[in-house]
Amino acid sequence: MSRVLVTGGAGFIGASICVALAVDAEHEVIAFDNLHRRGSELNLARLRRGEVRFVDGDVRDREALGEAGPVDVLIECSAEPSALAGMSGDTAYSFETNLVGAYNCLELARRHDGQLIFLSTSRVYPYGALNSLEIEPTETRFELSDQQPLPGASSRGISESFPLQGPRTLYGATKLAAELLVAEYAANFELAAVINRCGVIAGPWQMGRVDQGVFTYWLLHHHFRRPLTYLGYGGSGRQVRDLLHVDDLVALIVDQISEPERWRGFTGNVGGGRECSLSLRETTELCRELTGNQVEIAASDESRPGDVAVYISDCAHLERFSRWRPSRGPAEILADTHAWLVAEGGEVATSLGFDETPR
Repeated sequence: MSRVLVTGGAGFIGASICVALAVDAEHEVIAFDNLHRRGSELNLARLRRGEVRFVDGDVRDREALGEAGPVDVLIECSAEPSALAGMSGDTAYSFETNLVGAYNCLELARRHDGQLIFLSTSRVYPYGALNSLEIEPTETRFELSDQQPLPGASSRGISESFPLQGPRTLYGATKLAAELLVAEYAANFELAAVINRCGVIAGPWQMGRVDQGVFTYWLLHHHFRRPLTYLGYGGSGRQVRDLLHVDDLVALIVDQISEPERWRGFTGNVGGGRECSLSLRETTELCRELTGNQVEIAASDESRPGDVAVYISDCAHLERFSRWRPSRGPAEILADTHAWLVAEGGEVATSLGFDETPR
């Protein structure tokens, strides 16, 4: 039996991984989480039902993390994932969680000669460079042109060869720094490590916010009939992101655990790609169809720090490496999320501070 530790194990992605792995009797699964993110407490019942052991702890505390060992596999999902984190001047939590926490995870995996799967982010790509790309506006979205001024960019999206010079938000900077640490540990200590640079992950049990989990956030506001705003880019709502169902990410991680030597040293984009992408305007139409609700949407030219018009994951490297492919499109991802909201809406409303449920 392999012992699997999932840091951030009560979060959206972490809990989904824990529950899926615990179905297999070959895995003993431990979820390690400080329950910092609002809504993560709702996952504790899921973990109990799945017979996942929960440890209330903080990745910044190396001793507490070490008490969860030994481990055969460590899946590092813990993070302060907000692109706006630290913008108010309080940078300590983001820095210590995303970078010091990653270091503590690396040390634990090294001590026990375990496999490390590190969930990184598309935010490692600098926003200045992304915003310098050629885009073509259509009625509902921005499209990347095929001819671009920078390498690693095309109409397919952004590949791993895209330049990394320039600011990328504190979240992106700490995750890129952690990626560099992972590479050093892999080289110096022969750690079997995998780095997944995830685009937007979506699906049931995501507590979406305006700065992280935007597609669920949009659906939440339609479900609970709350107003929204198209921010930036003329208030057109044409900015685009690709999205990936959390269960598709879980399927990839299961494959990575099952063949650690084949995946050793892999660093690559993981996302839905051009075929599984949405603009905010397109998301609005899907949310209206699913919920039957039409909410007020204001338009503002105000832009948020670090925002980009288009980000799409070019996953050609992953597709050459593996037969894994996304199995769900945008409509199915939002439909699954809506079904969860219908079933769990009362608890979600209470946890996120919505004072009423839809009529």
